[in-house]
Amino acid sequence: MDWSGIPPLAGLRAFEAAARNLGYSSAGRELNITHAAVAQQVRALETHLGVKLAERAGRGIALTPAGQTLSAGLTEGFGTVADTLRALSAAQANRPVHVTMTPCFAVSWFLPRMQLFTQSHPDVDLMVNPTPDLVVLDGTSCDVAIRFGTGDWPGLESEPLVPSNFVIVAAPSLLKGRKITEPSDLLSFHWLQELGTDEVAQWLAGRGLTLPRETHITNLPGYMLLGALREGQGVAATARVFVEGDLADGRLIALFEVTGGSPTAYHLVWRPGRQRPALKAFLRWIRQVASEESQDAAKE
Repeated sequence: MDWSGIPPLAGLRAFEAAARNLGYSSAGRELNITHAAVAQQVRALETHLGVKLAERAGRGIALTPAGQTLSAGLTEGFGTVADTLRALSAAQANRPVHVTMTPCFAVSWFLPRMQLFTQSHPDVDLMVNPTPDLVVLDGTSCDVAIRFGTGDWPGLESEPLVPSNFVIVAAPSLLKGRKITEPSDLLSFHWLQELGTDEVAQWLAGRGLTLPRETHITNLPGYMLLGALREGQGVAATARVFVEGDLADGRLIALFEVTGGSPTAYHLVWRPGRQRPALKAFLRWIRQVASEESQDAAKE
């Protein structure tokens, strides 16, 4: 489209409002500008086009034949634009809420609670993407993420959702009564790690250790990690919130726990800006669930 011969949009908008209201004052109130500003923009439009569009008529205006022709065209054109924008807004408002999270969080925390959301919000569709990848939150293809860390993601809003320390755990069947007192005591064990993460190397490096070449790491999807842990197939680093029940029942043993320093948690993460109703409903629900469970845990 060639915009070079088209007058400024502000003038077209001012004339459309003035022509529809047959007055500069009412057009100014509609556009939230003064009536003088409307009249000035209409005169500038007349100069640009080289035709007279409106004339004074009492306290209002009367359209010339050229003005009537332009008014009809603008009303139809702006109406088409408005209809298109409304359709786009409706499509955006009604699309599923796209949530991304790690597979471990999805299986261990979110999925057991997801039915509570679908029951209380049957009109909101969810699209859950369990992945260890750091998905870009662009506000169109992905709405909100649940990420583990200290909450520092530049350009994004975040708030703690599920606090959790990081623990090194293993099944009693793997340890076979062996006493573990130092992180170096674990270097001879097989390790398990969620696919796409580097948690084992990071934890060991923080203690000045690296795994020997003969020690292997098996990388598993999050939904398989806890099952392999319980079967005694290796040692793993994971968020304590995922294994609280296993630790309480003795299926797993916490060998080391990361405490102190910057508090870690699973955070809600989203882009700043206006939120559509479906996203607001999801955020309100998941905050409430996490808060109620945290209060119940504190009472125990």
